[in-house]
Amino acid sequence: MNETLPIAEATEIAATPGAAAAPPVAKIGVLLVNLGTPDAADADSVRRYLKEFLSDPRVIENQGLAWKAILNGAILRFRPRRKARDYAKIWNRETNESPLKTITRSQAEKLGHTLEPLGSHLTVDWAMRYGNPSIAARLGDLVARGCERILVIPLYPQYCAATTATVGDEVFRVLAGLRYQPAIRIAPPYYNDPIYIEALASSLSAELTQFSFKPDVILASFHGVPQAYVDNGDPYYAHCTETMRLLRQELKLDDTKLRMTFQSRFGRARWLEPATDRTVKRLAKEGVKNLVVITPGFSADCLETLEEIAVENAHIFKKHGGKNFAAIPCLNDSGPGMLVIWQLALRELKGWA
Repeated sequence: MNETLPIAEATEIAATPGAAAAPPVAKIGVLLVNLGTPDAADADSVRRYLKEFLSDPRVIENQGLAWKAILNGAILRFRPRRKARDYAKIWNRETNESPLKTITRSQAEKLGHTLEPLGSHLTVDWAMRYGNPSIAARLGDLVARGCERILVIPLYPQYCAATTATVGDEVFRVLAGLRYQPAIRIAPPYYNDPIYIEALASSLSAELTQFSFKPDVILASFHGVPQAYVDNGDPYYAHCTETMRLLRQELKLDDTKLRMTFQSRFGRARWLEPATDRTVKRLAKEGVKNLVVITPGFSADCLETLEEIAVENAHIFKKHGGKNFAAIPCLNDSGPGMLVIWQLALRELKGWA
């Protein structure tokens, strides 16, 4: 005897009130993650931050005795005082925090408002990989609030093991201590996303209209990494190169007008080239008078953009004969910047929300 209900009868039963309760809507968390920042613009805070950052084997791969001696010796003894002075130049005095914290918080708040139509079961929060608020604290809070599914969005357009991968490392380290683990998704890099490329291009074009000069050259400065990391299989350089190809195509500029460089060298190892500071110096000496720098690898302004580029490299350029220098803000929490994050979140939430 066939006991299978006819389709019409099964549909009628399913439609009957109380016949079958709908499953409860799972609570969902979205966690934006950026690199990190000290808690204050003083040497002690910078020292704590640098120790956590430079003790990560994703950041400095050779964590042997020699490196530990260097780190705990010269670096943590002398570097924090100098870096604290740099942080003091850009510190947000109103909120007593670095601009990176201010901007990342705003990005999370704006994303939360944009995602409100998806339902009250969705919560957006933010964290720093190094420093506070920590990934462990924010993940713990989302779990405590009942989030059974969590989307983690590393705010790095180009994948690098020293940035994107270490977010994953920390997320799964936290999960390893949980008996009841939420489902986790980690958003992929978005270096070639059309909306990201368009946002970069429109942001640059809008900023250029505000200047009294026309740039002779535009530099796109990405954060550097040791060449050995790329040689060993990191896709970072390839991602930066593809971002540049698409951005030049969008802006209709060639590689002499829009050039790629790498900043923030550290230590004696060979890093990705050409170096931003050396290129800025060389261009000034060659007679370039008007220079604009963009930083498409950063989703929010921070020490590396506000001080290293806008202050240090501006000084280098003018010292060696340059005249007009401008650092273009990152996408930050601007309309185009939030569109990038919003569409990335929507894409990765499919099937959940």
